[in-house]
Amino acid sequence: MASNPTEHATLSAPSGDTLFTARPRRKSNAGLDVLLTKASIDFQNLTSERDDPLLKHNLEALREAAGLDAIVIATFDEAHKSIEHVVAASGLFATFNPIVFHGEPLERLPYLRSKLGHLRIVEIRDTAHPRRELTAEGVRFASLHIGAALVVGVAIQGRVQAFIALCSTLPRDSWDANLHLMLKLLGSSYSSGVERLRYQKHFHQLEERNELALHGANDGLWDFEVDSQRTWFSPRWKAMLGYSDEDAEPLTDWQQLLHPDDTVRVSTALRDHLSGKEPLFESVHRLRHRDGVWLWVESRAKARVDEHGRARRIVGVDLDVTERKLYEEALFKEKESAQITLQSIGDGVITTDSKCRIEYLNPVAEQLTGWRLEHAQGRVIDEIFRSFHEETCEPLENPLAVAIRRTRAIKSVRPTLLIRRDGNELYIESCASPIRDGAGNVSGGVLVFHDVSESRELNRKLSYHASHDILTGLVNRREFESRLERALKSAKAREASYALCHIDLDQFKIINDNCGHSAGDALLGQVGALLKSKIRWRDTVSRLGGDEFGVLLESCSLEEAVRNAEMLREAIRNYKFVWEERTFRLGASIGVVPLSPENEDVASLISAADSACAAAKESGRNRIYSFQENDIDLMRRRREMQWAARINNALEDNRFEIFRQVIQPLQHKDAAHGLHYELLLRIRDEAGKIVAPDQFIVAAERYGLTPNIDRWMIEHALRWLVSEADEREKLELCSINLSGQSLGDDKFLPFVIDHFHRSGIDASKICFEITETAAIASFSQANRFIHALKELGCRFALDDFGTGLSSFGYLKHFPVDFLKIDGSFVKEILHDPIDREMVRSINEIGHLTGKQTIAEFAENVEIIEMLRSLGVDYAQGYGIATPQRVMKLASGNEAF
Repeated sequence: MASNPTEHATLSAPSGDTLFTARPRRKSNAGLDVLLTKASIDFQNLTSERDDPLLKHNLEALREAAGLDAIVIATFDEAHKSIEHVVAASGLFATFNPIVFHGEPLERLPYLRSKLGHLRIVEIRDTAHPRRELTAEGVRFASLHIGAALVVGVAIQGRVQAFIALCSTLPRDSWDANLHLMLKLLGSSYSSGVERLRYQKHFHQLEERNELALHGANDGLWDFEVDSQRTWFSPRWKAMLGYSDEDAEPLTDWQQLLHPDDTVRVSTALRDHLSGKEPLFESVHRLRHRDGVWLWVESRAKARVDEHGRARRIVGVDLDVTERKLYEEALFKEKESAQITLQSIGDGVITTDSKCRIEYLNPVAEQLTGWRLEHAQGRVIDEIFRSFHEETCEPLENPLAVAIRRTRAIKSVRPTLLIRRDGNELYIESCASPIRDGAGNVSGGVLVFHDVSESRELNRKLSYHASHDILTGLVNRREFESRLERALKSAKAREASYALCHIDLDQFKIINDNCGHSAGDALLGQVGALLKSKIRWRDTVSRLGGDEFGVLLESCSLEEAVRNAEMLREAIRNYKFVWEERTFRLGASIGVVPLSPENEDVASLISAADSACAAAKESGRNRIYSFQENDIDLMRRRREMQWAARINNALEDNRFEIFRQVIQPLQHKDAAHGLHYELLLRIRDEAGKIVAPDQFIVAAERYGLTPNIDRWMIEHALRWLVSEADEREKLELCSINLSGQSLGDDKFLPFVIDHFHRSGIDASKICFEITETAAIASFSQANRFIHALKELGCRFALDDFGTGLSSFGYLKHFPVDFLKIDGSFVKEILHDPIDREMVRSINEIGHLTGKQTIAEFAENVEIIEMLRSLGVDYAQGYGIATPQRVMKLASGNEAF
């Protein structure tokens, strides 16, 4: 800037172009000129766009020298929506902080955003009264206590990306021309400096990227200059061929390294590229390694030509593909070996693409299908390989299509019928598998199959009688369980869904008993044929034994199975069996069980189906019951069935044991009285653990086993008393429990009387306990039983008294000696006044009818004292004594 006030001031850009010429103010400021020149140089040599210390230092010096309140450089974000960064210098007494422009949305500065150009200056002399187009900027600047501003746009790489503003707290009548010049010079210098920084950064990134790419690609790079006939090789290229970076002489002519067999082909490809026939030079050829070994390289190059089409330079890359070529050769040999194998094996092999179009047939496949490879290629496999069910001849879905769709191997579970091209038939077994590519996607499939016609016929003849029921012609139980086993494995592998139906004929015994076994056999044969006619070809119906049938439903959900079972039940209900001019109607109870991965084995599956069938019978017969894993009733019934078998085993193994629990008198303590106790039954399970009756007695009652248990108890209790003279001497009364089923057993009473006679035991020392509910349920039998044994001297007690609704009404009709008050009333007697009154009432009524009372569940001293105060005669419970195992029983098979 000129210092002579009489001279014109001329301001030039760093490029030398004149930016502005004006007459300066009268008073020159040589210091400002020096600062401006220094700032211009420093701006052009910025080391950072934002945090260069010289940038801020120069702004501060210029602000102070020019007498400004603030100088601000604001740069925009890439989207040109806000001010991303601010560099500012402000005076100590400035009323605003320029840093507030950081993050400022440019929509608040609409004119500057849209109109501000490179080195184009905008004056705001008075923010309170700006020009109309600068109203928004004026309002915003005024809100920041900026009275006037001189703003210039700064373009970087052709786009306005910043502005520089000279700010004054007070309004100005005008802005000095020298400040215009200064602002333009600052903008030009800042733009040049930032562009230089960005170009440096860009070039550095390019250089770094090229260097990293050269190393990362692992390619050898070569550069051939046509005029000088010189070739440059990258260190990687030299290392690939076994040379060090210093070796140059052996590499002056790389064509000398070419394998003789490849020279002509490589030269031809290079000429085609140089003549413009090919856009790139591409070749796979051999180069000699320094140690004499031939390497396979994949080479690609591009030539640079001048305006006359003459090549000036060729740059290329070579990649070592020796290992890949070795793999390719090995793969080729393997493919050849596989091809020979496919030609030689005895199985037919068909390969297809992912859409099941034929790609290959080996000779055996041609022979079995009747199609030649050239005629089959491109056709859909359904045209070549047509399979049908071996028994029903229904068309089957092609196994290869299924394997590709399900993306897993599919193996035929039974022979299938294949129709050749000439119409002839043969039976085959097959295995289909999908073929996957390197990414794991299905790219095709292979089907392998072989002829089993002869072996199938032979096996069919041998296995028919071993696998079928002679009476009905259906598969027998053994074969059915085998198929069920296969279906269960398939269900666990989630290959298909299955269901099992267990069918029991409801009226078969009536027909068999009334018309004879011949009628029963004829009925079973006709029902078997009826069931087989109603199921699908892929389902299996079997006679499991007696009048029980099983049906295995394949590819069938539980809902579909229930519908099928209903159809079978209805078919049986509508069927009329005619025998010797007599017509019979049938019914069927059906249990339905789904096969699921949770099923343990076939035995548990059949057990579940049997339980469901039993539930159908108990629900009224001629109906269907569907098994559910969480079905509490079926789970209970299955446990009871298991217990039924365990009880029988315990009876056979003599694993029942007898315990006794003392019954204590409450109203007298006469020592002359002997022992009074109840004999209790326990089972010792297979592991030797004691099992209480409440775990098995319900199952015993359901399956009619209690009479056998009662027989065991009476026989062994009397045997024990016979063998223990001391026990007989001390005994006043021994109580033995009897079930309601024993009371209804016509042979039980003679059994008891016989054992009394044979043992010689004084019958007056034995008290039989009969539950109140059992006595009421079989009133007449109980009365007859009681009267018969009372003649021998036996005494009786009504057990669990008070639980039946008709207890008091029946009481006077039973000639019993004791009432055992149910423990459910006794255990809460201390806290529940109703239970206390119930005990009082039962005790009083018992005494009125001439009976003594025994309270169960006397668990502590307080309850015992309460019972004594109520007048109860006897107490039994853990407060009196715990059950104790009696002395070892007399050995096994002694008879009275």
